[in-house]
Amino acid sequence: MAGRFEQRPTRAPVRGGWAGVPSPRPAPDGGPRTVGRTREWVPPWPLDLGLVLGPLRRGPADPTFCATPDGSVWRASLTPFGPGTLRMSARAGVVHGEAWGPGAEWLLDQLPRMLGEADDPGAFEPRHRLVALSRHRRPGLRLTRTGLVLEALIPSILEQKVTVDEAFLAWRTLVRRYGVPAPGPGPAGRRLYVMPEPRVWALIPSWEWHRAGVDHKRSSTILRAVRVARRMEEAAALDPVAARRRLELVPGVGPWTSAEVVQRSHGAADEVTVGDLNLPGIVGYALAGDRDADDSAMLALLEPYAGQRHRAVRLILLSGRTPARRQPKRTRGDIGRL
Repeated sequence: MAGRFEQRPTRAPVRGGWAGVPSPRPAPDGGPRTVGRTREWVPPWPLDLGLVLGPLRRGPADPTFCATPDGSVWRASLTPFGPGTLRMSARAGVVHGEAWGPGAEWLLDQLPRMLGEADDPGAFEPRHRLVALSRHRRPGLRLTRTGLVLEALIPSILEQKVTVDEAFLAWRTLVRRYGVPAPGPGPAGRRLYVMPEPRVWALIPSWEWHRAGVDHKRSSTILRAVRVARRMEEAAALDPVAARRRLELVPGVGPWTSAEVVQRSHGAADEVTVGDLNLPGIVGYALAGDRDADDSAMLALLEPYAGQRHRAVRLILLSGRTPARRQPKRTRGDIGRL
């Protein structure tokens, strides 16, 4: 893939969401390893694990996500049945899943939906040449659906109104400090962690939030969300619009955050992130040459994609057509040093 359409890892989870999974190659002989529960699934379409699962990675050092040199993707999740680790790989058109821990069976059961089984890209019709080219170059793109709400909600709250570097550092710090080691062997040379249970999030002292660089507003929003964790997770069974309404009942969770959540938990093809600092300008520049577009202009440009607007945005972000930077990159803050 050449030119501006070359796939490259991006730092912000919404910026196209490509995880940079290496091409499969035999893993080195590392001796005996724990065998977990397994499942094989044959998707009836081309599948790119990096494209599908990329939006679930919160930074290159996410303690719950790892892409390894043998082409596998590892995820550590807090399922309704407890912690679980899932390893996924795709070879010769067959997806191999292996899972460990109390949540292993649940993760394997969710595997097809996580890899886009419930998605319908056939309903998408490109209206712009750039979008059509981006789709043509990425036949393996599907929208993931994890079925887990808090897993998407908490890191999305951490990303409110800060740089992605600050948000990724906070997520990394808190999960490693208060999460539990992921069950199973894990990828070579890397320890994965399962994010804390709701009760553990609620017991984190205020000074530890501060040390992780999380201000009072964001930490208070997370505390309010985990106090109604069961109701939040029940939103996974609702349609995306109803799920967003339920999420936004929590003070501090607005349209930006709820959209980021249902894009991952529900695989919502039409839920657009509004209120983002950079996204309207990127969409406006890609589709109309307007780098100063606001949310209203962005939504007007995406109107021809009604029902599939989130997919259109992902393809635009993956195209690599973004306006040149006009000002220095925002300085990363660290309130933990105050």
